[in-house]
Amino acid sequence: MKKMYLVLAVMGAGLVLLANTTRLSHGKYGFIVGTPEIKSISALTFGPDGVLFIGDSKSATVFAMDTKDAGNTQVPAVEIKNIDQKIAALLGTEAQNITIQDIAVNPVSKSVYCAVQHSDGTPVLFKIDGEKIQAVSTKNVPFSSLILNNVPAEDAKDKRGNSVRVSAISDIGFADGKLLVSGLSGQDFNSTFRSIPFPFTDKQDQASLEIYHAAHGKYETLAPIRTFTTAEIGGKKYLVASYTCTPLVLFPMDELKAGTHVKGRTVAEMGSGNSPIDMVTMKKGNESFLMMANSARPVFKVKFKSIETYQGSLTTPVEESFATAGVDFVSLPVTNVIQMDRLDDTRMVLLQRRSNGSLDLWISSERYL
Repeated sequence: MKKMYLVLAVMGAGLVLLANTTRLSHGKYGFIVGTPEIKSISALTFGPDGVLFIGDSKSATVFAMDTKDAGNTQVPAVEIKNIDQKIAALLGTEAQNITIQDIAVNPVSKSVYCAVQHSDGTPVLFKIDGEKIQAVSTKNVPFSSLILNNVPAEDAKDKRGNSVRVSAISDIGFADGKLLVSGLSGQDFNSTFRSIPFPFTDKQDQASLEIYHAAHGKYETLAPIRTFTTAEIGGKKYLVASYTCTPLVLFPMDELKAGTHVKGRTVAEMGSGNSPIDMVTMKKGNESFLMMANSARPVFKVKFKSIETYQGSLTTPVEESFATAGVDFVSLPVTNVIQMDRLDDTRMVLLQRRSNGSLDLWISSERYL
């Protein structure tokens, strides 16, 4: 098992050297073949044809990598108990020495991709098919990349002394031919949202964001979106975003243009003392749902119909600590979910810390909608 980790470590250590041996034969989506210099994996999402996007806050870069995993296979029966122990064993270490940073389901093959960071800082990518877990090589793969503009300095700290650079990329998504990136800019209006056309060129549209945070009783521009999705509500496309402590905010997609400052409409406060982790859009029959995993709350379910019919905007404080306001939502009997993604219209893949301490990967059923 240690041999596997050594292979991966050598693979990471050799990134700079191998980057110099990249073959400049441009292929589909402008990809070149080589070894992307990935320093961290902050977020994952899939685009077309099995293209995996990787957000790397440390290098302030987004990568697009051809996984060559675009076969339309059967949905795997995922149910892996103690997955952190199994991944750690593949790396020749203990579970307490790794962190699972994100998961993303390939919408074509339905394989689950898992970003892991070792305590020594080494990022590693795994692919999960059923109960099979295997490392994904990033050596000599078709890829492209784009360095983000206007990001926090590598040594920037917030007032609590925490790194600001780690939030250069807080979440990524793909919609309408664009990679969508939330995070911090390091500028006066720190909270930012980028729309990046794919295939990558030099173009990256950047808008600054402002919201009313009812739990804090003030307008804010400094905190990043923690998780987001896109949805059509009342015939108009919106970015649906959530922040720490836990406002739910709508931004019209057609207003998120380069150089603009956009005020969102806060439609719910879902309880302070909590940070949203992941957000997906699900569908059952003619009804669509927003599902959101949280750090200190259960998984929330919100009907998009409820968001559509809520015409208000929260602009006054929520006086009671931990209280909620705005759009109604349901708390599901599913707690301690630390990662979540959409498998298909009615099922989600969840990474959950069970009450017995086991970290399990499992698939939800239609009954949760």
